[in-house]
Amino acid sequence: MVLSLFPGIDLFGRGFEAEGFRVVRGPDPIFGGDIEYFHPPAERFDGIIGGPPCQDFSQARRSAPDGHGLEMVAQFVRCVEEAQPEWFVMENTPRVPTVTVPGYVIQRFNLRADEFGLRQRRNRAFQFGSRDGRPLTFYRTDLRDEPLEPCCLASEGTRSGRRSWADFCELQGLPRDFDLPGWSIKAKYRAVGNGVPIPMGRAVAIAIKERGVTHGCNLCVCDCGRTVFGKRTHATPACRKRMERRRRDTAAVTGPGSVTPAASLFPSEDE
Repeated sequence: MVLSLFPGIDLFGRGFEAEGFRVVRGPDPIFGGDIEYFHPPAERFDGIIGGPPCQDFSQARRSAPDGHGLEMVAQFVRCVEEAQPEWFVMENTPRVPTVTVPGYVIQRFNLRADEFGLRQRRNRAFQFGSRDGRPLTFYRTDLRDEPLEPCCLASEGTRSGRRSWADFCELQGLPRDFDLPGWSIKAKYRAVGNGVPIPMGRAVAIAIKERGVTHGCNLCVCDCGRTVFGKRTHATPACRKRMERRRRDTAAVTGPGSVTPAASLFPSEDE
């Protein structure tokens, strides 16, 4: 059983459900919930998934961060510490800080929507924590040589320039006839655009299910989940670039249940 935090309309959870996981959804402001008053039971869930609000970490943000993003990341960490699942997955933008949770080994990696069959340029950062330390392995399909749509959120725009609702849903892996009855147009676009594309969520769920099968494969040293062969240690030039940034960074601060302010370690849009 999987607990989904900050679910919204829970596209991430839908991806896990499509792969056979039973998903329980936590509180969300959309439905009047508040995670600060939520205390999950201990050792009831196999895993926890979720994407804390990302506005503070967005590259497109025009004003200074107000601290809400860090507070919500800390709430996610608190829930993991209270629930003590076997694993957790936190999703956000590439500039989100790295979390540390006592007792869990963290694998941090980026996934792009076009790597999972979606024709959009969208890069998301994931942090997978596990008790046993077995990493996730991903099978990507690169569509970079084909025309891709702009980032899903950036396409909302004005009424005259907005992508059609059916096209917007399709870019996120939803049926073209998907609807949210009673919601305003703006709220609909925001709710769907904030979600993890369903095919991407399914890929994460599959990787978790197959950890026992893929354990022992030679993986890229940057933790991206790509397999490498022979004497290679880096899967792509972007992986080498990421490792160089990690080595250069001297400002990362870690501690029990802490958040590491080291977003500069992870390139934003080109991986």
